[in-house]
Amino acid sequence: MKYKIEKNTVQETLILPLYSRKLCSELYPNLYRDETAVRLIDEIDYDFSEAEKSSRSLMQRFGALEVAMRQNDLAFEVQAYLKNHPCAAVVNLGCGLDNTGRACDNGRCKIYNLDFPDVIVLRQQLLPAGEREQNIPCDLKKPAWFDKIDASGGAVFFASGVFYYFLTEQVRALVQGMADAFPGGVLVFDAANRTAVKMIAKTWLRTAKIKDVEAYFAVSDAERELSPWDSRLQVSSKGYMLGYNDLKDPSVSGFFRFLAKVGDNGMKMQIVKIGFGDRQ
Repeated sequence: MKYKIEKNTVQETLILPLYSRKLCSELYPNLYRDETAVRLIDEIDYDFSEAEKSSRSLMQRFGALEVAMRQNDLAFEVQAYLKNHPCAAVVNLGCGLDNTGRACDNGRCKIYNLDFPDVIVLRQQLLPAGEREQNIPCDLKKPAWFDKIDASGGAVFFASGVFYYFLTEQVRALVQGMADAFPGGVLVFDAANRTAVKMIAKTWLRTAKIKDVEAYFAVSDAERELSPWDSRLQVSSKGYMLGYNDLKDPSVSGFFRFLAKVGDNGMKMQIVKIGFGDRQ
């Protein structure tokens, strides 16, 4: 029996990123493969006709490449942390139906998937927590969830496409709180500059009723802009289209590699890494 998703619901907002990850897996199989997304799309009763139609467009296909690179980059950073902290907590902030935590599982880490309660209800139906894994309902902006993370073996946190929807002060407060609660931990997330955030805003301004885009979180020079938030932070960044992969794969056209350079250099699309304390 398939799990039905209705149009114009909160649950529907989780379907499109899932479809993008499935599309990535089909378009760029040498670069990215999300077996969970492929499986879940088959298990969900939803009208995908609009998504399938738009997937034929050039920019939608480039958007799928962006998704693939972002997920690969975040997974790379999680796995790099686990090499030195094999029993760490792996924490997916704003998880939706993403299964990156489990994809990075080394057999010893603890996996936490955090999102709003209604999202976790759906996740429990489609992706029930496995061994050493918890699906935690919470509001990321409220630090009550800190106490639910066992960071005794270290902690690596990642957020994919999440902080664009936070006010800058909300990201700052979260980062400072995490530095207090998780010394030696690492947070990695994707970010972009103000121009890119304004472009992103065009797709969610209508539903979020946002008036002051300038207040929302954007980054051009992560080390310069974020380091002053707290003296304990160790901040670095890489372009997320070409910072981890040269994209010289037959599935990626020269035009898409050009757009990737524009994204990394012009839009400052980047993976930001923030270390808390001195245990990395």
